[in-house]
Amino acid sequence: MKKQLTLCIIHNHSRVLLGMKKRGFGTGRWNGFGGKVERGETIEEATVREIKEEAGIQIEGKLEKMGILDFEFQKNPEILEVHIFRAKKFSGEPTESEEMRPQWFRVDEIPYKEMWPDDIYWIPLFLKKKKFIGKFLFGEGDSILEQRLEEIENNINKIRRE
Repeated sequence: MKKQLTLCIIHNHSRVLLGMKKRGFGTGRWNGFGGKVERGETIEEATVREIKEEAGIQIEGKLEKMGILDFEFQKNPEILEVHIFRAKKFSGEPTESEEMRPQWFRVDEIPYKEMWPDDIYWIPLFLKKKKFIGKFLFGEGDSILEQRLEEIENNINKIRRE
């Protein structure tokens, strides 16, 4: 069973906006902004809604879809299909919410040790504006048991998933 989720990172020149997760899944880790796709909502609409709820900013202009990653956890049959977006323009000031505390990081100072262990593999592709698909299987202690990450040349929206 697959569950669709979104993740958006604001990439502004030499900086990225990440959020410290304050509650729920991933607490205590820096991450992009995102979450569940609600019924009747497109993936893009969910992305815009989640970043507004979590960081208090409104995305302006087009979201750029960068990748699709499947995440599996060894003792959980649910697959998390995460659609990863880049945004450059927004209005408002990033503001702490009940769920996230936003902070800007220079791209050469991204806190990978305080993030999900898969981020160190795909974020460098994201920063180079490369499109990608992949899969990560996590074991106990969030160790990566299996991984597959592939850069793609084609339009990411036309990729058929396994």
